Amino acid sequence: MDLLEHYHEHPPANMQFIRRKTSLPEQGNINLHGARGSGKTALVLDYLQEQDEQTLYLDLEDPNLILNTLDTLPLQEFISEFNISELILDHYEEGMMESFPNVARTIIVSRIAIEEEGFESVVLFPLDYEEFFAFEQASSATLAFNHFLKAGTLPAMAKHTGNTTLAMKQFFQQQFSPNEQSLILILARHNTLPMTTHQIYSFTKEHFRISKDFVYQAIKRFTQEGLLYFIDNGIKRSGKKMLMYDFAFVKYLTAYQPFGTQFDAMIALTLIKHKVSISTLGNHGYITRDNELIITAPFESEDSFWVKSQNKFSIYKKHAVKKVTVITVANTYEFNIEKLHFEALPFNEWSVSHNEEN
Repeated sequence: MDLLEHYHEHPPANMQFIRRKTSLPEQGNINLHGARGSGKTALVLDYLQEQDEQTLYLDLEDPNLILNTLDTLPLQEFISEFNISELILDHYEEGMMESFPNVARTIIVSRIAIEEEGFESVVLFPLDYEEFFAFEQASSATLAFNHFLKAGTLPAMAKHTGNTTLAMKQFFQQQFSPNEQSLILILARHNTLPMTTHQIYSFTKEHFRISKDFVYQAIKRFTQEGLLYFIDNGIKRSGKKMLMYDFAFVKYLTAYQPFGTQFDAMIALTLIKHKVSISTLGNHGYITRDNELIITAPFESEDSFWVKSQNKFSIYKKHAVKKVTVITVANTYEFNIEKLHFEALPFNEWSVSHNEEN
């Protein structure tokens, strides 16, 4: 049987799909992109189940395509002969094809957004807490939150109700090259700290024989992919806060992450996934473009936080803070200092109710 005909007649399926907020538009050429492990293939395979035989799905990481490249396969002839109107190319990387086949609709699935005119960009982040909670089978909100802390936001990990160590190990070894693994270990150790690419390289070369060019190129690639973020400092021009895309993955990679750091990462990643523009207000929290200051204080009591707020009030006034939201594990309280309103909310409540920016 011809290879393309085999793919056409035996499309893959995913029986453990986690329903996502993101969906594929019904019309037009689409570029679905996002970091490795975010669930892009699962999303497109769920979409594929609803399509008819006029859709052809090709996984460009399929080992059969190593010797039989798309350049040597009669793809355009197959599309015409079998009346294919929709082509899905999964695991695509820029430059794999000189031009795309002539077909009514093309869906490109990639880690990094492609530079191609005529494609609508659709980014898929790892799970946010609302998506995680939607399929969570825990009997209480507390158990669900504890599972979230352990499993994190990668869909493959969220399916595990028990220990995820072996799954994390497999993900780390399969998804990253040896040099990437070395770099990832350094990034995990310095997660949530102000970092420059030069500092990352300096720390990396202390432990591994790795070239400067590789580190700089990998940091750029990780950032484009959405695996790594650098958050601007609203007070200083230098010292961007570095953040990896999954707090549980970082916890697996390093023993140097206390709960406070993990909780802080959860807050920042929630804001990023909700497409809220943020910068850091030094080490005082995250400031939005609407001048809302978001502070992580997982176990802070109302009395303790009120005292700290009094001491920092001049800083808040100087930077024109209009509202302060305090994210806790379970505490709820609110108060005013002069005209500035402070409100504390548990993470599970805040993350679900938090609105996305337009």
